[in-house]
Amino acid sequence: MSDPMILVLSGLLFITIGTVGGFILRIIVVDRGFNKARQKANLLIEEATKLADKNKKQVLLETKQEIHNLKLEFEKQLKERKAEVAVLENKLLQREQTMDRRSSNLDKRESNLDVKEETIERRKQSLEDKNTRLDALIEEQNDKLFEIARFTVEQARDLIFKRVEDEMANEIAIYIKEEEEKAKLHVDKTAKHLLSGAIQKYAQDVTSERTVSVVALPNDEMKGRIIGREGRNIRTIEALTGVDLIIDDTPEAVVLSGFDPIRREIAKRTIESLVSDGRIHPGRIEEVVEKTREEVDRFIRDKGEEAVFEVGIGRIHPDLVKLLGRLHFRTSYGQNVLRHSIECAFLAGKLAAEIGENELMARRAGLLHDIGKAVDHEIEGSHVEIGVNLAQRYKEPLEVMDAIQSHHGEKDPQTIIAVLVSAADTLSAARPGARSESLDSYIKRLEQLETISNSIEGVDQAYAIQAGREIRVIVEPSKIDDAMAFKIARDIKDAIEDQLSYPGTIKVTVIRETRVQEIAK
Repeated sequence: MSDPMILVLSGLLFITIGTVGGFILRIIVVDRGFNKARQKANLLIEEATKLADKNKKQVLLETKQEIHNLKLEFEKQLKERKAEVAVLENKLLQREQTMDRRSSNLDKRESNLDVKEETIERRKQSLEDKNTRLDALIEEQNDKLFEIARFTVEQARDLIFKRVEDEMANEIAIYIKEEEEKAKLHVDKTAKHLLSGAIQKYAQDVTSERTVSVVALPNDEMKGRIIGREGRNIRTIEALTGVDLIIDDTPEAVVLSGFDPIRREIAKRTIESLVSDGRIHPGRIEEVVEKTREEVDRFIRDKGEEAVFEVGIGRIHPDLVKLLGRLHFRTSYGQNVLRHSIECAFLAGKLAAEIGENELMARRAGLLHDIGKAVDHEIEGSHVEIGVNLAQRYKEPLEVMDAIQSHHGEKDPQTIIAVLVSAADTLSAARPGARSESLDSYIKRLEQLETISNSIEGVDQAYAIQAGREIRVIVEPSKIDDAMAFKIARDIKDAIEDQLSYPGTIKVTVIRETRVQEIAK
């Protein structure tokens, strides 16, 4: 083979190889570009997918929110509709009830009208009967007038009085019986009214007397020392003792005001001690008050022990002993409650001994019957209720609790001892001089009783006796007969109830007598 041919073939071979290599190289390059394009497309697809998912979620959230809002709006409208329906139902129910009531009222009115018609018919018939009887009576009276015309004035008056008396006697008796029944029905209300009036009247007169103590001072300069600089001493005394100090124009005296008698006693002793010592300042006041309180506590216990020893009832709970001592500072109508309890104990014991009952138990019950009064201003309830609770707390015998509970008649006594204590309590309180009252009010009440009695026509003399518990009236026998004496007694009783306020009862006694005297010479 010639060289040119070889060269041609070599050139063709090289061209072929170059073409194939270029084609292969192009394929490689195109393939790489395609891969890059595909990767880029995949990235775009992923980003588009993510964006689509995000938009989808956003649309779902907005859709859910809109659905929620629509749901809330629907529920709100539903509630409003339900409320409107409920209101309408209530109105319909009220209208229905109103109609029922109206129907019931109409039925009642119809029934009442029927009853009234029957009543009117009966009254009509009764009037007709009365007219018939009246005509007959008029005819009878006309007949008798002819007879009366022949009588003198005195005979005619006697005849009329006798006829009226005969005709009215039965009606008067019926009237009195009806009024007595009405009085029995209203007696409880009237009693409460009178009792409240008596309490109110008595409280106005003696509150100031029973709630104050007076401390004498050596001179009026001591008032300034008790007051102290800017009032610090008096404020300290009032704060520590719980008692109000009244320093006024009363010469050489300080008034202590307070409802608790023990606090007043502590304050009184404190001021007396400070005045005698001369050192008056807040620190010293506090020391003296504490010391005085201890002294008063010992005094109270000593008084209680003395009472127990004096009555001779043996052992008793220490707390009850102290409560008995507190009664030394308590008064009732001016009577010392501790002395009253001791008196009641001895009286109940004597009564028990006379009838063969337990004398010591009667004394014990009598001594403790008013124990509730020691703390009735500190504990809610009456002194009877408080006393029963104290007796139960300290395990007192049944007879003692029964006596405490029944000594004012609030409960029927269950034991003989309780009856004896109630009687002893009344005896101790009612004996002359046991209880005091304002002299002015006492005299005024007696004068009013006599004035009221003397104002009744036919009364000759009137005397208030038994400390105002009884009024004795002497009438003129020539003007007042026995029948009128009853009427005068009732009139005086009514006038006293209307014009006076008083505790307890007042007995009205009308005396009518005729005395004939002759003197033999």
